[in-house]
Amino acid sequence: MATTAGEAGTVPAGLRLPGILLGVGLGGFVDGILLHQLLQWHHMLTGTDDDRIGVRYYDPDTVSGLEMNTVWDGVFHVVCWLAVLTGLAVLYSRVTHNRRRVWASRVLWGWVLVGWGLFNLVEGVLDHHVLGIHHVHAGGNRIWWDLGFLLLGALLAAGGWLLQRGGHPLAPEAPVGRSTRRAV
Repeated sequence: MATTAGEAGTVPAGLRLPGILLGVGLGGFVDGILLHQLLQWHHMLTGTDDDRIGVRYYDPDTVSGLEMNTVWDGVFHVVCWLAVLTGLAVLYSRVTHNRRRVWASRVLWGWVLVGWGLFNLVEGVLDHHVLGIHHVHAGGNRIWWDLGFLLLGALLAAGGWLLQRGGHPLAPEAPVGRSTRRAV
């Protein structure tokens, strides 16, 4: 198992990738379920009336426009689902013992928060600012909603980084002896 040295001790690199993948997928699900479906603030293509790449505008207030946006929201959810499945597969392949201990570790959940923050930062910069295919919330103050989304991403990534650094070193593939069977 590869490890990286840090000031807080040795942190297993084996939890970084699956944690980030899980965070990207779960963060995407929160975005899609909360902002796309429940609040209906935006869909994948609701900003294409003023996008930067020439995608046709699909007005979400029409049946045909909502149908197209729903299809693209579904594609987005498939990508999120694949990220979660890949994260689980990588985690399962790397964690051969003490799975309960790994699921309870601050290291794993810190990396999940980092992944969620990275999702917000990449999706926010790319879709909201570079491509302009949608914004967090339409209207005159949309720039502030978009910047708030980026700020949330930065806070999630920073908080996750701090959380995982404060976690106890854990080699997910090593069995735990009787004397060290406490939860991390």
